[in-house]
Amino acid sequence: MSPIDYKAMSDHELKQYFLQNRDDKEALQVYLDRINQHPHEVITTVDAADFNERIQVAVEKKRQGDTSEDRFQR
Repeated sequence: MSPIDYKAMSDHELKQYFLQNRDDKEALQVYLDRINQHPHEVITTVDAADFNERIQVAVEKKRQGDTSEDRFQR
């Protein structure tokens, strides 16, 4: 059996592979390293005056698939 080329997999493919092969610790590590390299958007802070509004906007964007984090869900 040939070694698996994790780098050739998209984020989605790698996530799906790991979910189907949970004992493959190397796949998990590659996936975690990869997603930690992506910037994470800060939606709000707990002391923001418009906290609820920002959360509602973020939830709506997520429902519509209009977020930079969407690439992790595909």
